[in-house]
Amino acid sequence: MLASSPFNFRRAVIWIGRLVLGGIFVYAGISKIFFPNTQLWPMFVLRFSISTNLATFAEQVESYKLLSPAGVAFVAHTLPFAEILLGLLLLIGWGLRIWASLVTLLMLGFLTLVTRAYLLHMNINCGCFAIPEPLTIKTVIRDSLFALLAVLMTSFAFIEARQPPRGQPRKKSLPRISLDNKPF
Repeated sequence: MLASSPFNFRRAVIWIGRLVLGGIFVYAGISKIFFPNTQLWPMFVLRFSISTNLATFAEQVESYKLLSPAGVAFVAHTLPFAEILLGLLLLIGWGLRIWASLVTLLMLGFLTLVTRAYLLHMNINCGCFAIPEPLTIKTVIRDSLFALLAVLMTSFAFIEARQPPRGQPRKKSLPRISLDNKPF
């Protein structure tokens, strides 16, 4: 997709978005799975530690008061792994338009949830990373900037995919000819 075009502003935004958002997604997923219970780290309790960490994350998801208990369990047990996978796919850059679109939808969803909770004056933890982080205006601004970066990265990835490589002329369409060899 981005093979031979020169480096420009759109490409810089795409690269920055891939590195920043990909790194953040990988870190956020790993921190939700492994970081909260570092005292339970020996290998024989690793499974218990991960399940405890995911249960802690489930409590943070439940604090937003939007999902049923089954929905909370589903999100808590799938979102961290999905974040890691999407972050790695962004960093690799394969299928960028697809994964960037999914990351943009997730970031806009996160921004909506955080903004809703902030406007309702909910005194909860963000649940963004493993550390207990109270929901403040800083969280809303940070998520807004990440969502803006995701939107720009995705839209620029689609624009760059439509651009012909530098030095190659645009494809010209051939004139249409009807069955009786007369142009339409």
